[in-house]
Amino acid sequence: MCPFTLSVMVSDSAISLPDACMKRKRNLVLKNAFASVSMGEENPFDFLRTLFEGVIAGGTAGVVVETALYPIDTIKTRLQAARGGEKLILKGLYSGLAGNLAGVLPASALFVGVYEPIKQKLLRIFPENLSALTHLTAGAVGGIAASFIRVPTEVIKQRMQTGQFTSASGAVRFIASKEGFKGFYAGYGSFLLRDLPFDAIQFCIYEQIRIGYMLAARRNLNDPENAIIGAFAGALTGAITTPLDVIKTRLMVQGSANQYKGIVDCVQTIIKEEGPRAFLKGIGPRVLWIGIGGSIFFGVLESTKRFLAERRPTQPQNILKKN
Repeated sequence: MCPFTLSVMVSDSAISLPDACMKRKRNLVLKNAFASVSMGEENPFDFLRTLFEGVIAGGTAGVVVETALYPIDTIKTRLQAARGGEKLILKGLYSGLAGNLAGVLPASALFVGVYEPIKQKLLRIFPENLSALTHLTAGAVGGIAASFIRVPTEVIKQRMQTGQFTSASGAVRFIASKEGFKGFYAGYGSFLLRDLPFDAIQFCIYEQIRIGYMLAARRNLNDPENAIIGAFAGALTGAITTPLDVIKTRLMVQGSANQYKGIVDCVQTIIKEEGPRAFLKGIGPRVLWIGIGGSIFFGVLESTKRFLAERRPTQPQNILKKN
């Protein structure tokens, strides 16, 4: 019986779906540069080139999507940070964008730069019916690497979005003087609690649907198709992880007030004071933001990867010796 997890390979020739579920020993290759895996003769794995191209593609996609959707993110943050009947303020929706981009660029570049080579390496190690595990693992590892940049950026961004500071430099100086270095990593545990599942699930859903689509269509996908799959993966993952996002936001914006003692205390306090529905605060803007963001991010990501792949130096063909 065909395994539920989708295969990660497409033959250069047409493949029927039943055949795609069988163990194949012949040379199979996915033409897309970053998803390529071959079970027969395969090109050597170039870690540095994959890392470099991942960094460029990830940084480009991250900056584009953050700039385009920052106002929606600001509204989402203010909704989640509001306690009781506080009113939503719609001014200054781009507050903190410049400082945030300074963190988004290296964080996105680092995430994809780590994700792509790890994914390719694991796809060569794991059997094809475990491709989903490969994507989950690579997404989680990429998320951990990027978190060291993401968390300080997120702390500063969200405090500016909620009106605590008017400039990124002012926020940095205040946090450093009043809270110390650990202030920049406020809510780090809750951030990982949200982002590790989010990164792993989103990239897994995207990759698996994309692979299934290519197997069915028997061709590589175009940019609009990649964007649609990215939107679906982002919106679904965003909805699933909204409660974790609410907890992360509350812990990050509390500052030195220390309203919550930790993740458990935050959960208990929200349930006691606001009820379970509070964990779904901002779900509308979050799903909209991440859905559109997923569309833009994966669309730009695949376009940039393809652009870079087309400009790789050509590899000399191996000359087969005659018997």
